Amino acid sequence: MSVIVTDAGFAPDDRTGSFVPLADWSANDCTVGLDLPPDTDPARLADLLAAPVIRIAFPGFSDGRGFTLAVRLRRLGYAGRLRAAGHVIADQYAMARRSGFDEVEIDADLAARQPEEQWLARADWRAHDYQARLRTAMS
Repeated sequence: MSVIVTDAGFAPDDRTGSFVPLADWSANDCTVGLDLPPDTDPARLADLLAAPVIRIAFPGFSDGRGFTLAVRLRRLGYAGRLRAAGHVIADQYAMARRSGFDEVEIDADLAARQPEEQWLARADWRAHDYQARLRTAMS
């Protein structure tokens, strides 16, 4: 069972469609989501902008390639739902949001080890970045 993390906390997955790997995805099918591995070639991202939802895999919390893919997709104009999935920890939530992710999908075991309060403590991700702290300190 997966738990979806948003700025409002934990929620069940409200997505009813399926996800398919990049090799099986068709830009003509606007009902299925796209699963991207972290080693996706950035040159292919421009072809994926029609996907209604893209889920980027995080095989380990120390693997940050998914953050880079999210930033690149948003800079290319991707306006769909962007989900980080896998081993993202609460301490990385603000980075995920700043990178362009709308939500994070974690498994129930991680949700038990890092309860909702830990994620909510980072939900005000716009106010606690380094530049915001610098601006406050300089005023």
